[in-house]
Amino acid sequence: MQAFWEFAGNFWWLVFPLMGVLGMVGNAWERGARMRHKRRLEMMHAKAELKAAQAAARGKAVPAASLPPITAPTATAASAQGASASRETQVTQLERLFAEHDAVTTRWLEYELDVAKIIAFPAMSDGRQPLTAAFLRAKRIADGLRPASAKARLSKEQLAEYRNAVADFEVAFDVAERDARRLRDSSFTDDERKRLDTAKKLLTVAIDEAATPAERQLAYRRVREELDGLISISDEAIEVLEKKVMLELGPVTSSTMTVTVPTPTPDAADASPGASGRVGPAAAPPRAEAPAAPEPELIADPLPAPKRPSTTPPPGATWPVPSRTNGDSPGRVTHPKPHR
Repeated sequence: MQAFWEFAGNFWWLVFPLMGVLGMVGNAWERGARMRHKRRLEMMHAKAELKAAQAAARGKAVPAASLPPITAPTATAASAQGASASRETQVTQLERLFAEHDAVTTRWLEYELDVAKIIAFPAMSDGRQPLTAAFLRAKRIADGLRPASAKARLSKEQLAEYRNAVADFEVAFDVAERDARRLRDSSFTDDERKRLDTAKKLLTVAIDEAATPAERQLAYRRVREELDGLISISDEAIEVLEKKVMLELGPVTSSTMTVTVPTPTPDAADASPGASGRVGPAAAPPRAEAPAAPEPELIADPLPAPKRPSTTPPPGATWPVPSRTNGDSPGRVTHPKPHR
């Protein structure tokens, strides 16, 4: 034991090269593990392709999750039926791939067009992040390989290439999204985080329909000022935010009421006297009370009722003078004789 300690005391510097050797061995073992995993995936892919080819040869329907069948065209009727089944399966595969492609694109647009999510997860819109850049490259490749329609005729290699591109696109987005949710605003300084928090609070006011238009406009300008130099916002996201900010309050309906007041029409007996200033004995006295107006129809909030038309005759009109002619006609005045 004493000899071991003497050796360690004299040759302690050998620890550093040994650590380098152990690191190289560990790296080699990790590379080997990755290669083994890759070969295992290739084997599984080859087995799935073989099963799809066997199912197509037997004339059975291939599940949507499996690979497209591989059939060799011949001149027989059976081969024609197999080619028809192959075309139908290819259409099904393309429809499924289109749905997956569009679903990932929709998830990405939620981060790209929503300013609130851009502030909460800035790494998703930062192309300098390695995982975000890898996702954007995978998206460009998948978009470039996408056929024009599900009925497009593709070769086996083209379909497999597009399928792999969609898979890479989906995986790259999932990885970038997890990393962005993990990082959040950790890559910013304390002052920049304060600016982001202020922008979040102002954004809630800018898109609040209960706020006045002036308050929303002021909050929107403050949000742009706080995010200037921190986060790059696309033009499409700015358009969406401006539409939310410019939302008007609900239309205000003014209370109105329509009231129909009948216009009083004078009777023939109430006409003004002629040039002589007298009215014949057959003239009837004016009515003491005008006809009652019908109740108004309320359309909205009630308003004060209008004044009733006055029954007082105009100043120029004269009341009928009683007739002093003999006879029993109405309006006769009789003077009693005094008793002596």
